[in-house]
Amino acid sequence: MDEDTPPPDEDTPLLVIVDGANVVGSVPDGWWRDRRGAAKRLRDRLATDGVPGHPDPVEIVLVVEGAARGVESVPGVRVDSAPGSGDDRMVELVAGADGRTCLVVTADRELRRRVTELGAEVTGPRAVHGPGPSR
Repeated sequence: MDEDTPPPDEDTPLLVIVDGANVVGSVPDGWWRDRRGAAKRLRDRLATDGVPGHPDPVEIVLVVEGAARGVESVPGVRVDSAPGSGDDRMVELVAGADGRTCLVVTADRELRRRVTELGAEVTGPRAVHGPGPSR
């Protein structure tokens, strides 16, 4: 943060940006057969469980791309359908956060590098995935 940027407001919720494709793709549960359905399940889990370890207030943005575009937002989770690259859209969201604290959920190394250069924190998919499928 430079000296011209005001400090973030302590009442401003943490902005959590979730890389939908990366998080969904991190568990081999058949997501590739129904990408939109997998994105909806992730959205619903985020709306119900939030982000463990980060109590409210939290603003969650789930970025989807490709076949998952068009998944609707629900209370507690805004879904952002990237018009092109989901990674580029997440970088835009972090860049436009105006000094607000951001947490990006992804395992993508290049995306992690890009958003940390902008001041975001990062965590991996396990932070929001919850328990995996029963075996």
